[in-house]
Amino acid sequence: MLHLKSIQTLPETCRRATTSLSLSHVASRSFSRQTIASTRTHRSLDRCRTEWTRHHTRHNLLTSSLSPLYRQSTCRRSLHSTAAPQHGPITRPAPGTGIKVHFKDSKGNLIKTVEANEGDDILSIAHEYDIDLEGACEGSVACSTCHVIVDPEHYDLLPEPEDDENDMLDMAFGLTDTSRLGCQVKLARGLDGITATLPSATRNMFVDGT
Repeated sequence: MLHLKSIQTLPETCRRATTSLSLSHVASRSFSRQTIASTRTHRSLDRCRTEWTRHHTRHNLLTSSLSPLYRQSTCRRSLHSTAAPQHGPITRPAPGTGIKVHFKDSKGNLIKTVEANEGDDILSIAHEYDIDLEGACEGSVACSTCHVIVDPEHYDLLPEPEDDENDMLDMAFGLTDTSRLGCQVKLARGLDGITATLPSATRNMFVDGT
């Protein structure tokens, strides 16, 4: 390549031609550098895309391999969970086909005799037939306001109360040897004719803690 000093010693015509050639060469080199830089940039982008694709693929493979374990763990946890108690509206059986329940007040006077289905609980039955049995915690075993006194004959047929029911019964007003929480007494055919006596008062620990 000719330097500018040597170009100045040439004749005018040659100097113009040589200068034009030199400038063209410089422009060509500049263009080549831009092309190389652009190529390098594209190669870098290609490498980034390749790495991202590899990472995404590995992520999908890892996720797909963990999904069965996750589902298995989820199922295992759900199998050991405690079912939420079901309380609420019930279906009245056809007259003469249900299990009879006698409700009495604290003085022993009969309030009402009703019929219900197997599996219905005393609290839900009382609400269905407009009997004044409160149930402030809606059957979540967090209060003693559905406390009833069961007649001894049928009390012995009931399953033993759980610890949480016993804890709430300890706070019940007028506790007796045959006291139960109405939300925890579920009917069975052997309980036909059961009597549930309402206490003279209730203590609502769920609301006021007194």
